[in-house]
Amino acid sequence: MSIYKIKINFEEAGKESVELPISQNESVLDVCLDNGIELQHNCGGVCGCSTCHVYVNQGMDNLQEISDKEEDFIDRAVNPRITSRLGCQCVVVDGDIEVTLPDQNQFLGH
Repeated sequence: MSIYKIKINFEEAGKESVELPISQNESVLDVCLDNGIELQHNCGGVCGCSTCHVYVNQGMDNLQEISDKEEDFIDRAVNPRITSRLGCQCVVVDGDIEVTLPDQNQFLGH
């Protein structure tokens, strides 16, 4: 199994970027949870909501294709962009990636 690198940036003020290993077929959400990085996932990571929304800065071609279902949920996310993906569906297939996590404070209390 191949191991790649993921660089995680944070919109939240005062949080430093981190670089972590990510295995082939592993999702951004899994890496965050395994490393104590807060990324909301109200549906439990099954592509049933939009709370694990992230922005892919680099390596979009190294990710699993986006599904119609994922696109529908991204449309409901807070501040979606052309580079938006859901962390639970953001699965690395080949190569390094870099993502930015939106400020998670917008979800507190939800």
